[in-house]
Amino acid sequence: MKKLIIITGVSRGLGLAMTEAFIQAGHTVIGCARSDAAIKKLRQQFGSPHDFTVVNVAEEQQVADWAKHVLAHYEPPDLLLNNAGVINQLAPLWEVPAEEFSRVINVNIIGVTNVIRHFVPAMIQKNQGIIVNFSSGWGRSTSPEVAPYCASKWAIEGLTRSLAQELPSRMAAIPLNPGIIHTDMLDICFGEEAANYTPLQKWSRQAVPFLLQLSPRHNGSPLTVPQF
Repeated sequence: MKKLIIITGVSRGLGLAMTEAFIQAGHTVIGCARSDAAIKKLRQQFGSPHDFTVVNVAEEQQVADWAKHVLAHYEPPDLLLNNAGVINQLAPLWEVPAEEFSRVINVNIIGVTNVIRHFVPAMIQKNQGIIVNFSSGWGRSTSPEVAPYCASKWAIEGLTRSLAQELPSRMAAIPLNPGIIHTDMLDICFGEEAANYTPLQKWSRQAVPFLLQLSPRHNGSPLTVPQF
């Protein structure tokens, strides 16, 4: 069955890989990212019924305007994937500048909440839809020099499991650890060793079918994309 899927952070990494894979599988993707150039490229590559918009999820008014546009032209989504995220430059917590710490929190937590605030009421009214908030292995464990990122992803775990208790029975909210994938973000963390981890396209071939089979029975369950 064809699904309507909203994805944040579609300009690169997991978001772009999922966008391409979902569209290839015949689904409709509504996406956003901060990069104007990336959004223009996606619009050229994938026309109607897909829709891509420049949005900074950390800015509530931008999210509100985007949601108003989307919900005026489409049904509420079957899958809402809060994927957009950033990581701090590796450093001990006391050396992370306040501005950088705030950026991680604003995108990774407040951005997710902004999207939920402006899309989920329509999903609740329809009493249908799955919300997946992208967490991390570092949302369930810790490492040095990524304290801001760990804090943000631990918050996503708690926020999502609490949200799960507030939804009607035909919906679900799921914190998802995507696994360790070779992305630009992983390059920041692991340097040259990042190339030894799962390539994006290989990951998306596993992740997209996994996401499509999520249902209300998974509500509140901390899940991980199956590894190869």
